[in-house]
Amino acid sequence: MYTKGAPETVIPLCTDLEANKGVAPLTRKLRQRLKEAEEAFAKKGLRVLALAYRRLEPEAPLPTSEVGLVFLGLVAFEDPPREGVAEAVRSARQAGIKIVIATGDHPDTTIAIGRQIGLVREEEMPQVVTGERLHDLSDSQLRTALDAPCPIFARLAADQKLRIVRALRAKGHVTAVTGHGVNDAPALKEADIGIAMGRTGSDVARAAADMVLVDDNFVSIVDGIEEGRAVFDNVRKFLTYVLTSNVAEFVPYLAFVLFGIPLPLTIIQILAVDLGTDLLPALALGAEKPHPDIMARPPRPRTERLLDHRLLLRAYGFLGLFEAAAGMTAYSFVLWQGGWAFGEPLAAHAALYLQATTACLVAIVLLQIVNVFLCRDERISLFAQTSLGNPLIFVGIAFEIGMILAVVYTQPGNALFGTAPLGWQAWLFVGPFAAAMLVSEEARKWIARSRSSRKPSEKG
Repeated sequence: MYTKGAPETVIPLCTDLEANKGVAPLTRKLRQRLKEAEEAFAKKGLRVLALAYRRLEPEAPLPTSEVGLVFLGLVAFEDPPREGVAEAVRSARQAGIKIVIATGDHPDTTIAIGRQIGLVREEEMPQVVTGERLHDLSDSQLRTALDAPCPIFARLAADQKLRIVRALRAKGHVTAVTGHGVNDAPALKEADIGIAMGRTGSDVARAAADMVLVDDNFVSIVDGIEEGRAVFDNVRKFLTYVLTSNVAEFVPYLAFVLFGIPLPLTIIQILAVDLGTDLLPALALGAEKPHPDIMARPPRPRTERLLDHRLLLRAYGFLGLFEAAAGMTAYSFVLWQGGWAFGEPLAAHAALYLQATTACLVAIVLLQIVNVFLCRDERISLFAQTSLGNPLIFVGIAFEIGMILAVVYTQPGNALFGTAPLGWQAWLFVGPFAAAMLVSEEARKWIARSRSSRKPSEKG
């Protein structure tokens, strides 16, 4: 019968030792030498196994317990961290992600690997909680231990990993657990995000996990967090851009109902904005690259929603008002130039009415062109952004300009969307509104940056 396992578990089961001249008694002195050898290997970051055997009588039943074993030797093997893990650990820490080591390895091995990946400083000797000590800790003491800068737990049993996950969740943390063995399955299942290893993971671990890491690389987890943050930001940009034009599309109907003026914007023209000119710029915002400081921000609160009051207030109560004002004013400007007076009837196919609604449509589209740049970041100034960082933005704007020109100045566009050609005065009339929208949003961003920069000093 052959046995392998942790030295502190296997060696106490041994009574003899396989020596050069045959089997010899395993004395106390030899046990101490084996312990010192194990610790020397572990301090180098090596994983250590003890091997032993026992001769059984022919056709004898297998023993119910492993006792009276003959010690064969120690096997020390290296499982070095992958390239880029140290940088990924630094990035994770900078992003406010706390890393907890919970392993079945020897405490010295765990500390050595922690030093290799930058979790433990060279001069630092962290406090390691072993499975034996964890068994004696109360839940409140465990939560206190988890407050350490880099909590390290070694020689853990499966149920103890599960207990650590539950303690982290009780403290309000969003918890991700990595694992590959059968014993890791309970912790993977309990975590908010269970991450199983794809190459070395067992079938049980993969079934219990929420996601499978194909390359078994910690770097991929950090890259995934960065990508997730970028997707969250981009969806918010997309929503802000799309919702802004809703105000400009709603106000004309409100004015039509309240003041009895001819309808400033038709249904087909609204569709021209929502399903036409806005489409490609909005998709381009959804493909923005992650901001350079995205992994320097603290994690979002668990309760923060994708569509929150700040986004709605910015889109509906700020940017949208500029577009609505530009559209209604451009509409009124064309009517005033054409000699229309308030209260006069205006036929739906009259040239003046078609030009006026076209001016309203053009104003919304032009301010949306400005808005796509404003929506690239909620706080960073437009002039501090990399203008060529997303070429799809310019493709979208080119499409937007080409489409509005076709709608205004081609016969099929006029017939389909109920528009009429405009003079250059109507285009220039929108310019001050675009400038006011840009300046006001830059001022809002400056105020937001000023407030955030003062927060650390206020906290001390």
